[in-house]
Amino acid sequence: MTTAEEDVPYTVTLPGRAIAFQETSIRPQVGGEVLEIVYEPGHPVKTGDVLFRLDPETLAAALAAADAAVAGAQASLTSAQNTVTRYRRLEGSGVSSVDLSNAEVALLQAEANLKSAEAARDAAKLSLDRTEITSPIDGMSDVASVSVGDIVTASQSEALTTVTQLDPIYVDVSESSARMLRNRERIDSGKLVTNGHVETQLILETGEQYGETGRIVSPGITVSPTTGTVPIRLQFQNAQSMILPGQFLRVQMTLGTTRAILVPQRATNRASDGTLTAFVAREGKAQQVTLSEAGTYKNSWIVTQGILPGEALILDGLQDLRVGTDVTTVPVTIDSQGVVQNAEAVQAPADAAGETPAPAARTAD
Repeated sequence: MTTAEEDVPYTVTLPGRAIAFQETSIRPQVGGEVLEIVYEPGHPVKTGDVLFRLDPETLAAALAAADAAVAGAQASLTSAQNTVTRYRRLEGSGVSSVDLSNAEVALLQAEANLKSAEAARDAAKLSLDRTEITSPIDGMSDVASVSVGDIVTASQSEALTTVTQLDPIYVDVSESSARMLRNRERIDSGKLVTNGHVETQLILETGEQYGETGRIVSPGITVSPTTGTVPIRLQFQNAQSMILPGQFLRVQMTLGTTRAILVPQRATNRASDGTLTAFVAREGKAQQVTLSEAGTYKNSWIVTQGILPGEALILDGLQDLRVGTDVTTVPVTIDSQGVVQNAEAVQAPADAAGETPAPAARTAD
């Protein structure tokens, strides 16, 4: 095929892993016997929904005792207030200043005792309320790790269950810091034109493109000293829960457009040292060229150096091709799957579709 320079979307493809937007482990804040598992595992729950109920009897009795203590403290306070009022009225006529001072101290102590009793009552009420264990977030509920009748303790290490928010969902990727620097240099030099927005697409494990576009929520500000990569976090809508935490996916990020030549991947070879090469037809002979690529687009390399516009790129017969082999050009077309077809065989349907077959080069028989 004859190479041509064109504006090409500059897309970087990175492996990624799905991470839950929120995930919380449900643990009891009070101890007791599990009376009821209220929720249905695998179904969505809302914030505040009751998941478990614990036996409230012991804590209800503690609350009743706390209420009684408040009542007793209130009675003691009333008595102390009456004593101070009476002593103040009789001071100097049968009640000494020392007696009045002692009564005032007793009043202050009674007030403190009432506040302490009220605080203990509030704590007892809070503990009783916590026998109903609720979800702190919206999400999908997991299977319970306990059964009815089990004894649980406050803040135990084992979670009763987990609730995971799946919509939206995060996808974490890592990009080479060296490539990020090269891309920044391309932007600064004008070789890579951006519009201030990075388009992101997700490729599922099946190879299909995910229907929702994403956005970068954390571009990464540190480089790993062991891998030399920068962590990047993206966010995607996940209303149908197609993406689950832990899934391995591929993320395509389109940074902008660059002026380059598209070279089909089938026409190239990657050496053991990583060098990318291809064959071109020059003056009827095969010549090998070394290419500099800046990523991929569809089934082609985005080539920025190593080949010139208008050169005849050899697409077929590469396995036994050697430098200097005589070649002759044959017009071919490349379909959407990257398959080379004889141009004459597809001329009629190509004309009907308004397409022009691209010239290509094959090795001579």
